[in-house]
Amino acid sequence: MYFLYNFLILITWQGLKIAAIFKPKLRLFVEGRKGVTAFLQDKIRESDKYIWVHTASLGEFEQGLPVIKGMRKAYPQHKILVTFFSPSGYEVKKNSEEADLITYLPMDTKNGVNTFLNRVQPVLALFVKYEIWPNYLNELQKRKIPAILISGRFNADQIYFKWYGKFMRQALGQFFHYFVQDKNSESLLNSIGLEEVSVSGDTRFDRVSEILKRDNTLDFMNDFKADKLCLVMGSTWPEDEALLIQNAQEISQNIKIVIAPHDIKEDHLKALRKSLPENSLFYSQIQNSDLSSAQFLILDTVGLLTKVYSYADIAYVGGGFATGLHNTLEPAVFGIPVLTGPQFEGFKEAENLVELEGISVVENGDSFISTLNKLLENDKARKKQGNINSEYVTAQKGATEKIITYISTHLNI
Repeated sequence: MYFLYNFLILITWQGLKIAAIFKPKLRLFVEGRKGVTAFLQDKIRESDKYIWVHTASLGEFEQGLPVIKGMRKAYPQHKILVTFFSPSGYEVKKNSEEADLITYLPMDTKNGVNTFLNRVQPVLALFVKYEIWPNYLNELQKRKIPAILISGRFNADQIYFKWYGKFMRQALGQFFHYFVQDKNSESLLNSIGLEEVSVSGDTRFDRVSEILKRDNTLDFMNDFKADKLCLVMGSTWPEDEALLIQNAQEISQNIKIVIAPHDIKEDHLKALRKSLPENSLFYSQIQNSDLSSAQFLILDTVGLLTKVYSYADIAYVGGGFATGLHNTLEPAVFGIPVLTGPQFEGFKEAENLVELEGISVVENGDSFISTLNKLLENDKARKKQGNINSEYVTAQKGATEKIITYISTHLNI
């Protein structure tokens, strides 16, 4: 089966090289991997001891970040290498100071795997959430380098639990230990003979809890919000923005609204601004504007949303109508009500908070404006719903400590 897998990987890699000629994102994917070997040869010394953390993209990096920080503290003599599979994660975090080295993960070919591991020689490999690469895991096991899965979450529909999934089951079985988010994942792994499993919870709760400890002050938000209530619509897509556009005239003048679109391309931003009332402006215009007189503020930049959530009295998280729900924990940690679209299934924390009534689900423009107005008009309801969210996040913390404690007591690295 490895022969067939390796053949398919090689064919896929050649196909990606051809497709990259026509697609810029794929070009980043291909071109970025060409320089990995030279980068590692230049940066890594024989005396270095590396802990390798692999993440698929930006979300998994954020999920793994508490563990990266914990490992730094527990093993100050070691260095941290982070690899990304996706350009969208690598391009955003390639200059992060949270790791000593950050690069792309070479393709899972036998030659690519051996070249990578020969150079890095990690003492430990941590894979975040669901990255299962057969050649990497097989070679790590052969070299007796422990591989640990963190924040894993499994469901019965995945290939590992199907009759035809033997090859991927074998790959999955090569981890030294599994830290999973819930009991269902533990039971599924146990059902295929994997017993080295711990239910640790999700490290994302530790990550978002750290947000409360930092300085979230933004001078422009102090000026913009002043003494009024504030709705922050984060990571919005056109379907989400339509809820606001269709009902903009029905919204009280006493509420301030911040919109942080997922797509900050110029054409989209211009169209969004044009569709809103005149008292709207871009973040890039605030230097020459009277923020107190504006009602709608569009963030035409990245990197501010988490801090902006700290000013929200109500948050709306985008992606729940078509594209996949974005991070609901970032606003929830601030103890405010959260609104989303109807497609939240598959996002465990969202499912839980909908059931607990910390998240309100809106189906269309009418339910959006109705839900928003009810919360704006009722201080007690806002506080009650917000408390549900903050208490939920607090109760879920602790996964990072469990992982670090296990590694320090079970492994000699």
